[in-house]
Amino acid sequence: MGRTSRKRSTLANRAIVASAALILGGGGLIAVNVYASAGEGSSGSPPGRTWNAGTQMSTIDCPDVGNELPDVPDQARWEVDRELAAMDTQITDAYRQFADRKDEISRDPGLAENAVLGPLKAKRTASIDRIATAVGRSADRPDGLDGLAPCSLRADDSNDMGDQGAGQGQGQDNGQDDGQDGGANQGADDGQDQGQDQGQDQGQDQGQGQGQQGNGPEASDFVDIQSVQPNVDRPRQRRGASRGTFTTNCGRNENGKFNPDNVIVAPGVSNGAHHMHDYVGNQANDAFASDDDLANGDTSCRNQGDKSTYYWPVLRLQNGTAENDANADGGGKDQNIGEIQTPSQVTLKFVGNPTGRVTAMPRFLRIITGDAKAFTNGDANANASWSCTGFEDRQLKDKYPICPDGSQVVRSFAFQSCWDGQNTDSANHRTHVAFAQDNGRCPNGFRAIPQLVQRIVYDVPPGPGFAVDSFPEQLHKPVTDHGDFINVFDDNLMKKVVSCINGGRKCR
Repeated sequence: MGRTSRKRSTLANRAIVASAALILGGGGLIAVNVYASAGEGSSGSPPGRTWNAGTQMSTIDCPDVGNELPDVPDQARWEVDRELAAMDTQITDAYRQFADRKDEISRDPGLAENAVLGPLKAKRTASIDRIATAVGRSADRPDGLDGLAPCSLRADDSNDMGDQGAGQGQGQDNGQDDGQDGGANQGADDGQDQGQDQGQDQGQDQGQGQGQQGNGPEASDFVDIQSVQPNVDRPRQRRGASRGTFTTNCGRNENGKFNPDNVIVAPGVSNGAHHMHDYVGNQANDAFASDDDLANGDTSCRNQGDKSTYYWPVLRLQNGTAENDANADGGGKDQNIGEIQTPSQVTLKFVGNPTGRVTAMPRFLRIITGDAKAFTNGDANANASWSCTGFEDRQLKDKYPICPDGSQVVRSFAFQSCWDGQNTDSANHRTHVAFAQDNGRCPNGFRAIPQLVQRIVYDVPPGPGFAVDSFPEQLHKPVTDHGDFINVFDDNLMKKVVSCINGGRKCR
């Protein structure tokens, strides 16, 4: 795995690999989910509480270093990204330590501090020092980062984080609904609340004994889509809106290109994502791909002028069948188990702005949408919607849908549609792009660009036996779903995209 593509094995007799359940004793056995709050977009953590191994679930709570950094000079960006990726690996390793030493920790809870949190702090301190040194070579050395090294182990009521998503939606609804094709994310706040209140029983009833054990998801992460009321309103187009669309056909990853890298967030780091990605479009994408590599790479897109790369976490069917990455990074080694599902349909459509014309994207513009760590960071950057074919007027944000017979699972993303006019990337990989405001206009200093609307459909058995890949500590929650895009359209094709959208035409 790693830098090379692979094809999924279809052998029915592959060995079953079970996810490690973290069980601690102490007056009785309890299941312990260990997760961390590191990553972009963290909104802080609740106050720490004393850990009682016999009664409550435990959380590794780490401050978010990336969000506390000042602007990172271009000369230091690669090294900083590498160290931030290394800190993700450190948290993942700590998560594994609990699994490996669960019996010892159950007998001596203080061992968690000495054997897990202490070494984790030392590793984070070294990474933080390297980050500060890298920035200090080209700018003022950042102060105060050392205080972000310690992580704490705090007790959580078992429903604290499970209920976190119930009130989600404010941060991500700030204008992103405007200009979306079909309103994929509009009104989903209502849907997710209905999913929490109306569908939890159905998910629990249908999900008993199914799904991935010890690492998530759980029955309460699913909801019967038929119990959710319609909650999507189509955006209002104003005079002068750019109403056209451009659809690019890049296939469904039929050739099985997967890797656990993320060249945007963790360039040069193998397994920087700690979960497997589906790739369509550019076939040269891995952790080590340069812009030149992407420009010269092959593409699965029908129009060879589109060498863009589109990627997202794979969806796995948790049916007890082990994928051939069961012992590989990004797969079983990172608590991602089950059979990878090839989408039955992938639609990549670029749409316009509801208030005016769009301008061309710069080549090699990078956009990430959603937050792979939204379960621990909070929902400020979450941006995924879940639904079922035939029910797409009902959208969920923090629940997986249970679809009726004959209906398929749909996941969708509407990417940021405003660009700062200068940068193809930014230190946190977010601030160079933005969502439109509530009135459909871009924020001051930003200009409207074609908005990528991505729709991925899966034909999976009815019920709760599936999940997207995630960082181990994110427990496969649906709110952690995310998508990545690098624009590698050639100039002529990008001009056609803009012309079609501004001219009100539907082009393919």
